[in-house]
Amino acid sequence: MVGVPDGPSPARASADARTPPGRPLLSLALASMMDEVHAHSGAVYLLAPDEPVLEMAVMAGLPRVFAAPWERVGLSAPVPVAEALRERRLVWVGGEEEMARRFPRIAMVLPYPFALAALPVATASRAYGSVFVTWPGSHPPELSKGERDHLRAGCERLALRLERAAEENRPVHPEPDLSAEPALRGAAHTLGSVEAARMVSRLPYGLCSLDLHGRVTFANPAAAELMGAQVGELLGTPLWVSVPWLNDPVYEDRYRAALISQHTTSFVALRPPGDWLSFRLYPSTTGLSVRVSRARAVTELNRTARHRAAAPRLVTITQVLTLASALTEAVSAQDVVQRVADDVAPAVGCTALVVLGSRVGRMHVLGHRGYPDPRIVERFDGMLLTERTPGTQVLRTGVPAFLESQEELERLYPARRETPDGNAAWAYLPLMASGRPVGTLVLAYAEPHPFPADERAVLTSLAGMIAQALERALLYDAKHRLAHGLQEALLPHSLAPLPGFETAARYLPATQGMDIGGDFYDLVPVSGMAAAVIGDVQGHNVTAAGLMGQLRTAVRAYTAVGQAPEEVMSSTNRLLIDLGSDLFASCLYLRLDRERGRAVMARAGHPPPLLRRPDGRVRVLDLAGGPLLGIDASASYPTTEVDLSPGSLLVLYTDGLVESPGVDFEDALAALGRRLSDAGDLPLDELADALVHGNAREGERLDDIALLLLRARGDG
Repeated sequence: MVGVPDGPSPARASADARTPPGRPLLSLALASMMDEVHAHSGAVYLLAPDEPVLEMAVMAGLPRVFAAPWERVGLSAPVPVAEALRERRLVWVGGEEEMARRFPRIAMVLPYPFALAALPVATASRAYGSVFVTWPGSHPPELSKGERDHLRAGCERLALRLERAAEENRPVHPEPDLSAEPALRGAAHTLGSVEAARMVSRLPYGLCSLDLHGRVTFANPAAAELMGAQVGELLGTPLWVSVPWLNDPVYEDRYRAALISQHTTSFVALRPPGDWLSFRLYPSTTGLSVRVSRARAVTELNRTARHRAAAPRLVTITQVLTLASALTEAVSAQDVVQRVADDVAPAVGCTALVVLGSRVGRMHVLGHRGYPDPRIVERFDGMLLTERTPGTQVLRTGVPAFLESQEELERLYPARRETPDGNAAWAYLPLMASGRPVGTLVLAYAEPHPFPADERAVLTSLAGMIAQALERALLYDAKHRLAHGLQEALLPHSLAPLPGFETAARYLPATQGMDIGGDFYDLVPVSGMAAAVIGDVQGHNVTAAGLMGQLRTAVRAYTAVGQAPEEVMSSTNRLLIDLGSDLFASCLYLRLDRERGRAVMARAGHPPPLLRRPDGRVRVLDLAGGPLLGIDASASYPTTEVDLSPGSLLVLYTDGLVESPGVDFEDALAALGRRLSDAGDLPLDELADALVHGNAREGERLDDIALLLLRARGDG
């Protein structure tokens, strides 16, 4: 390929932009860029015509399956090709650590040492797509000026060619991927290859060659014999397909690591029933050469420890991604325990698990799964951290403990002889977040279980992911407890008894947010009479709850000094404005006169109450009223007098009881009236439960619900 000088002239660029019809425009451009900067893989993305999405049009140097998660990339996605086009600049990632820091999604799927550059393919007036190219991990941490200039010039040429194709109405389609194939030219080369094959076939150790897709293109008899297969069975198939005991994602991962990093890698695998083989992979840009030999030291060790004959199956990339996705959905500590039980336990083969935490110098069991008798685990709850047990030690020190048998456990922790849990091996993993232990994950195994170095590393890494989720969950749980404590402090613990009336109340927070809000209710006994109030301060947070507490206190104070209902509402309105809050509140206030069997009501933008007569008929009380509290300091709140004969039931509520997306308010109010008519003769506590839980969408409340029921009795 011919290099491109710095700063090509417009005439030269225009000439370069003319690609003869029928030639693979994208493939030629990509191959040229990769050759100029000695990259070993790359891809061209084109911007979809009708949506902000980049679609891979051609890839070179590696199988496309390596980049399968990013064949279609949204422009807002946190990946280099999208960022390059969004910001119209070159994006450089110099290695594995930088990739993990800046683009963790890519690092999680491809945790290998390699460098990457991504550039936009665009002219001054139009964006066409992006390009990325990669180098092995041996590339210097910085991109040289020459490499930057070559890549920029190549993308500019490609943009001009795409612009010309658009002007000529020539659609540009995806092209077949480029795979480097060894060129065999001439008879001398052919004869040399034959002699080389004869030489390799005489070697005492196994040799085979894989292409970029992992398919066997050559194997000598020694390799076939070691793997227990015929040469003909191996050729043309991936090793993990033709050799069943190599069908493990761990081994396939080593092949991917070698190709992407272009570093020699190796692994040891068990050929049943008890022979361990060593595989060493030597990568190039055209494939892999693999040396196969007996791992004698491992085989001898295996013969002296038959219980370790089964190779540990480590957690695969897919399982890690599944767990990471599941943990992002975990809200509470119990959610984390459930996700670990669902996704980690099956992957690592444990039969039971416990998640431990600490508080005030004591160990606490946050959750457990797999124990038929919960008392086996829960007896450790509250144990002092100074006790000598593996759980307390790991919580104190943050150092993992791997106990491969009951004998090892009893030798190191004699006290555990008295507290068996029915298992035979344990991994105690510290859950470290923000530099401190937030808990311990205990994995228990039914049989003695070895923990070789690679499995310990995987389990420790998994514990790091779980720790981050647990830290968030514990913080959420603490906020949740705080919110509920605040809400309970601001609402009445019990309703004051009202002579001549039965009462019941309920409060349910919204299921989104902090489970706290501004809905409130109260009963205020005064001499010879009583007052009731229900209201709703805008918002579902601590600010709304605090303001709600102030309004409830104000209503009680204005009632105690003898203000009339309209005065209580006006005074509360002015107070809310004086407080300088940006929040508004709806409110319904009433004064009960038991002697006359009447109620005087004032309303400020609140939903109308329902009245159920003794005969079961229900009507909506269309009360006069004023605007929401906190809007107009001069607003007035006229009152309405309602008859409350014995047996009448008054229902005060906030809008969370009747409002839900897609449901008309009038229809919801009518449905509430029907439920009240049918169930209105129930005891008030049962009726309150029936009303707040009768909503079909009750499990996903978008708003708080407050409910206050008042039933007039005939007695004194």
